[in-house]
Amino acid sequence: MTDLGDLSTGLPPERTTPSWTVYVDLDAFYVACHLRERPELVGRPVIVGPPPAAGPTRGVVLSASYEARKFGVHSALPVSAAARMCPDAVWIPPDFEKYERVSRDVRTLLREFSDDVIPYSIDEAAISLDVPDGPAAREVAEKIQRALRERLGLPASLGIATRRIVAKIATDRAKPGGILVVPPESVASFVAPLPVRAAPGVGPKTEEILRIHGVVTLGDLAGHRATEVRRWLGGFGAELVALARGQPLEEAEPTGGPRSRSTDHTFAVDVDQWEGIEPAVRSLAEELAGTLAKADLRYGAVGVAFRWADFSRSQRVRTLPASREGSAPLAERAVRLARELWEAERSGRRRPVRTISIRTERLSERTQRQVSLDEFEGRTGPAPGIK
Repeated sequence: MTDLGDLSTGLPPERTTPSWTVYVDLDAFYVACHLRERPELVGRPVIVGPPPAAGPTRGVVLSASYEARKFGVHSALPVSAAARMCPDAVWIPPDFEKYERVSRDVRTLLREFSDDVIPYSIDEAAISLDVPDGPAAREVAEKIQRALRERLGLPASLGIATRRIVAKIATDRAKPGGILVVPPESVASFVAPLPVRAAPGVGPKTEEILRIHGVVTLGDLAGHRATEVRRWLGGFGAELVALARGQPLEEAEPTGGPRSRSTDHTFAVDVDQWEGIEPAVRSLAEELAGTLAKADLRYGAVGVAFRWADFSRSQRVRTLPASREGSAPLAERAVRLARELWEAERSGRRRPVRTISIRTERLSERTQRQVSLDEFEGRTGPAPGIK
C-alpha cells in the first residue's frame, strides 16, 4: 500500500475536505469469480474465454490471471494468439450470469460503507466518503479491500482522492492489490510523469493531437493555457489542463449529499432491436425521476450506458445548461443518448444489448417546484396554474 503524502507541497493536511472518493477496481475479475470455486487453480495461468480446444474460434480473451499476463496474454487478445503464447494455461468458458451476480454482491457490500455507490462497469465502482483526510479514507479503503477478500473472495485495487478522475488514475497505479492515496495538494506531482493516455477519456486520436503539439505527459500539459488546449480538444481540453495542474474544474463537482443516482435493467434475452431499447429507457427514466423527486433533488447531468452481449460497456454523458427535474426532460435526454449509442453500434460491431443503465449527476436540492415547458409538450390547453 502506498501513500503519496511525501509529495506534499508543504501545505498543512487538509481537514475540511467534504468528500473523498474511493475507486474500487476488482483485479482480474472474471478469473477471480472462478477461482473462488476452484482454489486449486490459484497461482496458475488461467484464461477466461472460448477454449481453443473446442475448435477454431474468432473469440477473444475476456480476462487473464496475472500469471498468464506474464506471457503477454491480455483481454481482447485473439484466443489463437493467447493459446500460442501461454500453451499451459487453464481455459475457463465465460459465465456472464455468475459475473453479474457477483457484481451485485460487490455493490451491496460497498453500500455498507457509503450510500453513494456509483458503478462504472461490472468490475469497477466508486464511493464517496465524508471523512476529514486521506488517512481516514485509506482506513475505510483497507476495510473494503479486506471485506472483499474475506467475504467475497475477490482481490481489488483501490485509489483514493478528492476527485473521482484522480482516484481512478490512482487505482490503475495501485494494481494489483494495492491502495494508493493522492492528497489534493499532491495531484499535480502525481500526474506529472504519467503519459496523457493515463487520463480517462484520452484515446489514440486525442493522444496524437496532443503529441503534435509537443504534449506527451500530463506534466507537459500543465504548461499550456486552458484556452489553448480547448482550441485543440474542445471543453475536454480545459478539464485535462485542470487535472494536470491539480486544480478543481471551474464547475466544481457537488460536495455535499449524494453526487449521483442511477438505475439499470438487465434484459432476460439480449435485445438487438431499437424498438426494445426505447421503452426500457423511458421506463428507467420515469423510475429514476421518481426517486429523485422523493429526495427533493434536481439533476444537472444525464448519462446512459449499455452493457453489450460480450459484457463490454459503452456510455454517453451530457451536462445540462441548467438543473432540471421531472421524468419528461430526463426521458428526452436519456433516449437521445441511448439513440446515439445505438446508432454508433449499428455502424460497427452490431452487438445486442444486455443491460441498460441511466445515471443522473450534479445533483442539487430542490428549493421550489420547477415548471418546465417540456412537461406540457403536446397539451392543447394552458399549463396548470395558468388562467
